[in-house]
Amino acid sequence: MALFSLLRLRLRLHRNFSTILNPDSSTPLSSKAKSRAALSLLKTESNPQRIIDICKSASLSPVSHLDRISFSVAISKLTGSKSFDFIRNFLEDLKSRPDLRNERFISHSIVLYGQAGMLDQAIQTFEKMHQVGVNPSVKSLNALLFSCILAKKYDEVNRIFVDFSEKYSITPNLDTYNTVIKAFCELGKSGSGFSILAGMDRKGVKPNATSFGTLLAGFYNEEKYDDVGKVLKLMEEHGMRPGLSIYNIRIQSLCKLRKSSEAKALYEGMLSRGMKVNSVTYGHLIHGFAREGNLEQAKELFRSMTKRGCKPDGPCYFTMLHFLCQSKDFETALEICKECTAKGWYPNFSTMKLLIEGLASISKVDEARELVGQVKEKFSGKADLWDEIEKSLPQ
Repeated sequence: MALFSLLRLRLRLHRNFSTILNPDSSTPLSSKAKSRAALSLLKTESNPQRIIDICKSASLSPVSHLDRISFSVAISKLTGSKSFDFIRNFLEDLKSRPDLRNERFISHSIVLYGQAGMLDQAIQTFEKMHQVGVNPSVKSLNALLFSCILAKKYDEVNRIFVDFSEKYSITPNLDTYNTVIKAFCELGKSGSGFSILAGMDRKGVKPNATSFGTLLAGFYNEEKYDDVGKVLKLMEEHGMRPGLSIYNIRIQSLCKLRKSSEAKALYEGMLSRGMKVNSVTYGHLIHGFAREGNLEQAKELFRSMTKRGCKPDGPCYFTMLHFLCQSKDFETALEICKECTAKGWYPNFSTMKLLIEGLASISKVDEARELVGQVKEKFSGKADLWDEIEKSLPQ
């Protein structure tokens, strides 16, 4: 009798969860449709229990790319509302699912704990893997190290790297070493990265572009330009020529230091050597010059993109829009806005609000109203906010 009651309860719960994703429960959803419905609901949901119910209704699995996004969105929302007990109970409860008693899920849950800033729980999850019949490997160790990075507990990375590699007899791989290098750079101790490279050499692990790129960014951030030169020399010694990703890191780093003119010199050197640049290259330069107040140079770079066969991406458009509005060049901003919205790319609320109010301030009220209509149609969930802005426009 008790077994029958339990089965009936589970069936009722299953039906309740099913209706969350699919109010028309007479038509069952496919696994992919469930994942899409869950992700859509999670993006607008704020109630912690409701977020958990949506996740459970979709039977999320880290095997699916869409589900991994849903996990991340859910954890971000719960972290934002400081619902840490919900996170812990949810992830621990998932371990009871037979299909999730594997290293792939446990590694993913470790990363999610890091995303939530719950590093102690991530470490416990790693240490108790054997209780669900899973032995830790370099994959789960790397997940734990990455969890430290997400939680911004950079000082824990080297300790865990050293202690856990030995304690669990795990041989580090390239990803392990790259994460340790990343942690040292985030701590402002990029010089320690050289000792990690030496250790890799002793173990026969060859560094890659990520290893060197992380170090370059770290040394630029610390303004240790001699060490930047040492890293570039090490790349040569390892038979690696700096490619686009390395140049983009260097250009971005210089722009962050407000040395956009030096970054542009690197970009021009790339062009003279016949190297192809991409929208990321231009994005860094445009943001750098605009942030330094040289909007004319930013505009020139933006216009030159298409001439060189490089189409602006969303971030390039959004950067230009933001700084054009900040400088009150609303007419140019409107032209740029029309271009990017035609591609289906819309800037964030604050930029659009600034543009709409700016257009109204220069007597372009009709254009402002037209934009309000566009965003209300595109983002119906924020229609009330746009209604308020529309009412505030001059008649």
